[in-house]
Amino acid sequence: MSINQTMRRLGEERSVIREIFEYGNARKKEIGADKVFDFSLGNPSVAPPHEVNAEIVRLIAETPSVQLHGYTSAAGAPEVRAAVAEYLQTAFGAPVSASHVYMTCGAAASLTISLAAMSEAGDEFVVVAPYFPEYRVFIERAGGKVVEAKAAADFHLDLAALDRAIGARTKAVILNSPNNPTGAVYGRAELQALAALLHKKSAEKGAPVYLIADEPYRELTYGAEVACLLNLYPHTVLCYSFSKSLSLAGERIGYIAVSDDCFDADGLFAAVCGAGRALGYVCAPALFQRVCAKCLGKSGDIAAYRENRDLLWNALRKYGFDCVPPEGAFYLFVRSPEPDAKAFCERAKKYELLLVPSDSFGVEGYVRISYCVAKETIVNALPAFQKLAEEYELQQTDK
Repeated sequence: MSINQTMRRLGEERSVIREIFEYGNARKKEIGADKVFDFSLGNPSVAPPHEVNAEIVRLIAETPSVQLHGYTSAAGAPEVRAAVAEYLQTAFGAPVSASHVYMTCGAAASLTISLAAMSEAGDEFVVVAPYFPEYRVFIERAGGKVVEAKAAADFHLDLAALDRAIGARTKAVILNSPNNPTGAVYGRAELQALAALLHKKSAEKGAPVYLIADEPYRELTYGAEVACLLNLYPHTVLCYSFSKSLSLAGERIGYIAVSDDCFDADGLFAAVCGAGRALGYVCAPALFQRVCAKCLGKSGDIAAYRENRDLLWNALRKYGFDCVPPEGAFYLFVRSPEPDAKAFCERAKKYELLLVPSDSFGVEGYVRISYCVAKETIVNALPAFQKLAEEYELQQTDK
């Protein structure tokens, strides 16, 4: 055949999340945007912090255009890489130098580059289920095999499951905290236990088991501590995006930071650079490299997300739905009132509620509800959720 059939399949199927998002766009054109309650996409609704726009204006006014919009070095502008390293050192005491920072086009590029840099024939990558569905696409495209380790009932780490999943062929474990889709934030004690397990497995294997820390939601928590994995385990590669913290999802900007304490850190970073070159992910957007360098550690209005979370969670619990309160990110992971989550989501569409079934996240029987929407959307959607609950006879209000 004349084209790559794997790529064709990926293009035709799209992700479930994107499929629902596009359905929502079409539906809004048919009946009006205010009548469709789209909870599919993790697209930040709050404005970027004021520092972002202020820095954009300053840079445009004060920086020659050829410098502002021209190519940077392949790995990123040196002053930006230095700023990222200094921030990680100052904020977390993390062992990262500028020579081990690679600027990327968001977290997807960070992950695909890191996986391509590590993966060799026969390698396995362990993911904690439920997990972001694109992990499977990224891992398999890099030539690796996905191995799932189920999370505990509260969606925190199940160390016994991870122990069983990590074997002689494991190249890395991918950890996402705060977690998409559950909102779980892994505690320091469980991460220390994971680090001890990885040390044990590395010794058994005779080679390091890497830890890929996927942290686009690092700043989005509701009181829970997000421990710095770079400090807890030496063979850590941090993949970060500014999409969620700075509400810059469409600008595609992030970075990779390889721990200075990582086994053969210089060699691994060289492989990161090589993977970026091979994949065509060089010279991340120059303007936003410089913008983000001045906004490190900043975030949008987390209080707005907290208000949305509390409003939606309290209402859904009142209506009879079962969901664990998220500690971070901006998703509710809700148990489907019937075993088939896809069927539940189809029934929800009758009320113009667009929810994402959990099957592609590696577990069955749940739906993800993204509450990074306007508060008005949630308020207007509550009667629809109530009717949906009544259809399943879940309603627990006064009767």
